[in-house]
Amino acid sequence: MNINEKYQPLWTSDSRYFIVTGGRGSSKSFSVAVRLLHLTYEKGHVVLFSRYSMTSAHSSIIPEFVEKIEMMGLDDDFRITKDEIINLKTGSKVMFKGIKTSSGNQTAALKSLNGVTTWVLDEAEELTDEQTFDKIQMSVRVKTLQNRIILIMNPTTKAHWIYERFFDGEQVEGGSNLTKGNITYIHTTYKDNKEHLNEEFLRDIYKLKNRRPDKYEHQILGGWLEKAEGVIFSNWRIGKFEKKELSCYGQDFGFSNDPTTLVQVSINKETRTAWVREMYGKTGLNATQTAHENKKYASTSLIVCDSAEPRLIRELKQKGCNMKPTIKKEGSILSGIALMQDFDLIIDPTSVELIKELNNYAWKEGKEAPEDKYNHYIDAIRYALDYLIKGRRSGKYVVR
Repeated sequence: MNINEKYQPLWTSDSRYFIVTGGRGSSKSFSVAVRLLHLTYEKGHVVLFSRYSMTSAHSSIIPEFVEKIEMMGLDDDFRITKDEIINLKTGSKVMFKGIKTSSGNQTAALKSLNGVTTWVLDEAEELTDEQTFDKIQMSVRVKTLQNRIILIMNPTTKAHWIYERFFDGEQVEGGSNLTKGNITYIHTTYKDNKEHLNEEFLRDIYKLKNRRPDKYEHQILGGWLEKAEGVIFSNWRIGKFEKKELSCYGQDFGFSNDPTTLVQVSINKETRTAWVREMYGKTGLNATQTAHENKKYASTSLIVCDSAEPRLIRELKQKGCNMKPTIKKEGSILSGIALMQDFDLIIDPTSVELIKELNNYAWKEGKEAPEDKYNHYIDAIRYALDYLIKGRRSGKYVVR
């Protein structure tokens, strides 16, 4: 079978990590699937093929592999079940499992699988938690065979941990085809696969190129975005923080892997200007640690916080923090967003994580509701700004 030469490292490189990126029609999934089937002809291999969200493999993914088997005329070499493809000549196999199931995250189950030599994460952009990635990939450690971690993805924004870790962290440009250390980068576009694409698909691509060059660059050529599409806030710029008469802190509490965040907000009501800076964002804090961090930055100053944790708020008050829960009503998220959009936001240049959120906090596609991510500092700003504008008129929340 004729595979584009850019994918040859899948056969020849001894890297542990393979980062396979590209836009629509680039043949990345096809080429990796062919390599996995070839790999099963070597004894001892167990391939784990996963997506973050996976419907029943037998109806969604396995038919794509069966198609490749039939194209290569190897039907008699494989036994196919509802969640495995087994090579009858060697016993090596490809298993199909999702990371997120209807019953929750099954990271523990995946990392306990025995003998996995290759882990493939398809649509890797959907996995936003680097800790989950590490828990699974560190279990791929068979001594006698080459171990591989293959990430297949359509690039998203540069805020994604995959870009920060494998591109920015390694000083490798997006769209590269090279090997650096134990990482091999493979990037293709429809231009590398034209001979296998129908004319109608190509016409649609050319129309998109003329009509929406930004979408063409991202979706078709697989370019990494500085900002997410449909970002909610464009009314901000970088500038030094200034403390005005109306000033307080905002806090969002972290749950699970989310950070607890603290921001300082200062406003000029007349000019509708808000100066904002992030103070800290940390995961895994208990009440004592949160109180310690708060008092480092806010001392006795007012902190307007998420109202969802009355017990935590009470503990923080007992530990000397000046806490006031925000008032949450129906539609408060959208009204808070509208209030933030009504201000010129000046973001202190030290607020690296907040700037990342502003570049990535976006509307759900086709809906008038925000995505519930990239919002931990932004939510804290909402709480503080709402209080500074409305004050006591916003209502009263009693912590019992």
